[in-house]
Amino acid sequence: MTELLEEVVLLGARRAAPDLDAFVVVRADGPELDAYRALRRDVFVREQGLFTGSDADDVDDDPRTVVLIARAADGEVLGGVRVHPAVAGRDLGWWRGSRLVVAPDARMLLGVGAALVRAACVVAEDAGALRFDACVQAQNERLFRRLGWVARERVHRHGHPHVVVDWPIARIQRLASATKAALGGLLGSLVDSGPGFLGDDGAPVPGTDVVAACDAILPAMVERDPEWAGWCAVLVNLNDLTAMGASPVGMLDAIGARDASFARRIVRGLGEASRAWGVPVLGGHTQLGVPAALSVTALGRTSHPIPGAGGRPGQAVRVTADLGGRWRPGYTGGQWDSSSHRSSAQLRALTGVVASLRPAAAKDVSMSGLVGTTGMLAEASGCRAVLDVAAVPAPDAASYGDWLTCFPGFAMITTEAAPADVPLPPFVTSAVCGELTDGTGVGLRWPDGVVTDAIDTPVTGLGAA
Repeated sequence: MTELLEEVVLLGARRAAPDLDAFVVVRADGPELDAYRALRRDVFVREQGLFTGSDADDVDDDPRTVVLIARAADGEVLGGVRVHPAVAGRDLGWWRGSRLVVAPDARMLLGVGAALVRAACVVAEDAGALRFDACVQAQNERLFRRLGWVARERVHRHGHPHVVVDWPIARIQRLASATKAALGGLLGSLVDSGPGFLGDDGAPVPGTDVVAACDAILPAMVERDPEWAGWCAVLVNLNDLTAMGASPVGMLDAIGARDASFARRIVRGLGEASRAWGVPVLGGHTQLGVPAALSVTALGRTSHPIPGAGGRPGQAVRVTADLGGRWRPGYTGGQWDSSSHRSSAQLRALTGVVASLRPAAAKDVSMSGLVGTTGMLAEASGCRAVLDVAAVPAPDAASYGDWLTCFPGFAMITTEAAPADVPLPPFVTSAVCGELTDGTGVGLRWPDGVVTDAIDTPVTGLGAA
């Protein structure tokens, strides 16, 4: 991967500069951008001789590149750094810091370099980065370690020893921990789903071919958007049945609302979704004069329920998703709406996707996101999963950082010992994008072959089913 690395330099000279004690870090534009590039030439070309003639490259011309500068109170540019996608083409969530430079009069004494590095980390994470790295001169490794970076590899660049360093980004781990980590301690002694089905999306009813699934909608979402909450209550429960390979037959609802008018809005969303999928609401419970609440139980049938725990090391991981649609207004980056524009025939076709794949294991992507859900499948199967980021199907309008952590409408994680070759609805995208291995958690494999830990612990604590 060394040919992809960019130069990051922080010089160690020290000189008092009382007039430069105050500075701010801002995004560069116009004359400030020109001043930053001139400073780079002075340091990298003339002072250090790392480049001949110019240190400019294609990254400077990439419109996605963000340049941060440290600006003194009098407007002088004291230093700067670039933050940008690490590879050309689609942004996969792999970002890089490069061309960090500090003016001679501002080195070390003022902490300009450290401030620029910290700001670069914020910009990268705000851009949706799931991986952020840099290549620093060896003498600056200590600074980056002090700032929380982790050294990964030692390389030789431009005639000088360098160290590849990684900034730990815990976005996926935090999401998985916030949504699922408590389940083992809460439910481990309560739930009895039968051998092999602990933690599954639906529960096979003993002695029958019935599968039951139950999901509640966040009360804040019910209050904010009751019609959409009703629609989603149907969507997520039918997805649970789909992941089990079950055909839906009916639903029960439980509604709480402050008054009949508000309850009617929830019912409107439930009714529209029920008719769209062709799955009736068989009954339920409604209570007025209480805070907003909504849950749905869905019933389906299959003689061969598909467990989430059927994965084994060596099996391929497949993602099958409906990439159509857009971000739900008000939930950009959090909820992808792939369903509200689909016809009834298309929605019903989705309910048979997993059954037709006949996988060894399956789970539908839920609150913990695509990576977190993959971790749940791997945990239940007693495995680790590794996903090839570039191979994961994703909509053009969604960043990979958001897509791998959002609720995607319809997306299924399955594993298979042999490639699946079955016809799927034409609006569905399906691709093998990883494998199960020995170990724990989920790793992300990047185009340079490096695997970073997205989740390094069991997701739910329920353990292998």
